[in-house]
Amino acid sequence: MTNIPRLATVLLLSGMALIPVACGESKTGKNGKPAIQTAKEAPAQPTKPVKKTDEEWKNELTPEQYDVLRKNGTERAFGKVYDEFKHQGSGTYYCAGCDAKLFSSDHKFDARCGWPAFYDVASNKSVKSIVDTSAGMKRIEVRCASCDGHLGHIFEGEGFNTPTDQRYCINGIVLKFVPDKEEDSEKKAPAKEEKDSKEKE
Repeated sequence: MTNIPRLATVLLLSGMALIPVACGESKTGKNGKPAIQTAKEAPAQPTKPVKKTDEEWKNELTPEQYDVLRKNGTERAFGKVYDEFKHQGSGTYYCAGCDAKLFSSDHKFDARCGWPAFYDVASNKSVKSIVDTSAGMKRIEVRCASCDGHLGHIFEGEGFNTPTDQRYCINGIVLKFVPDKEEDSEKKAPAKEEKDSKEKE
């Protein structure tokens, strides 16, 4: 009888040890692919509103992208998408639904909110905002101006040390990231060095 409590303790500890493995999220999406869609080249920009049937959107988007873009869903906070976003280098973010240019890495910052954050958009024409009261509170929703896809929300006056004091809280799953090419990064480096040398003078 004295061995039963000991056996129960061993089984309990074994089960607890397996919990992080079962519940933890990997840093990549399904089949080892990145959670945030990426591309090597900048996509062609839409020249008119992108309109598709619900069935077409379902066929072209992943289930997660469809839920957010077309059904106003929200991805999990502090998930693999957020982790990838924090570690991405310089580049540009496009809409995963229509390829419209939305944000630049020059405007991203870590708001520690669990979702990708930007303090400005790539162009004022790229996004539109509407009043959202769906959660029982008044918020400003951000949508893609080209395909009318839900992106996230914008918050102001939170005290972040950014030029605009705005936080575009965006679902990373609806973004397509195109990293800057090496030559683009090299062009930026001399400019910074030149600026530093002038400041020293």
